[in-house]
Amino acid sequence: MSRFKLYIEYDGTRFRGWQIQKNARSVQGEMSFIVKKVFYPAEFDFQGSGRTDAGVHALRQVAHLDVKTKLPPEIIRMKLNDELPADINILGVEKAPQNFHARHDAVYRSYVYQISRRRTAFGKKYVWWIKDKLDIEKMKQAAGLFIGMKDFQSFTDDDPEEKSTKVKVEEIQMKESGDLILIRITGSHFIWKMVRRIIGVLAEVGRGKLTIGKVEEFIKTKSGEPAKLTAPPSGLFLEHVYYKDDKKSPELTPLIQI
Repeated sequence: MSRFKLYIEYDGTRFRGWQIQKNARSVQGEMSFIVKKVFYPAEFDFQGSGRTDAGVHALRQVAHLDVKTKLPPEIIRMKLNDELPADINILGVEKAPQNFHARHDAVYRSYVYQISRRRTAFGKKYVWWIKDKLDIEKMKQAAGLFIGMKDFQSFTDDDPEEKSTKVKVEEIQMKESGDLILIRITGSHFIWKMVRRIIGVLAEVGRGKLTIGKVEEFIKTKSGEPAKLTAPPSGLFLEHVYYKDDKKSPELTPLIQI
């Protein structure tokens, strides 16, 4: 078998997430169906760098594909894209070493969240519209509390696939761009709903409804409060999956124009 590295973008609006699920549309499930169709009757293995939640988008998800074929990478990309639905697109395919693993070899990941300060006719699927005025400086102050190795037990639901709720957050960047507030979170990995709950908490700080001290409490002791503040998936994008020697993400810029 040959191993290939795939770079994939998708609009998560109509998916129940990345991972294959029974009786639900998933990105991995849709792609596996198409891979099977293109390479039939060859056996294959297809795995992603990690899960994304229902409704969450990806600018550059990474996966690896093991399949016995003589087709060159560019032809594989074209054949798969010809069969895939419009909300999934393969950006690139390249040969990978046999020991490359999309998930295990990932060094860290980055997500970008888009908050809109105005109602938008075109960007509704890709932003969270917040009517209230937000104090960006207070949000930046609160964001600093999440940097480093922390226990995010208050920012996730019980997940049998996760052995630990400890995650190292490398950086949180925040930027205003017109009517958008952009937030990039980079970390070693992310657990279920973690990013959306961090965003929800930051938004409440920005609204003036949560204090910095309360955010510190959420990090130090387990609390069910962040779950009530979970930001909608519409504004969240898996931006980049980093491997050894990968360059840092470019400047933080809007993913859509509103």
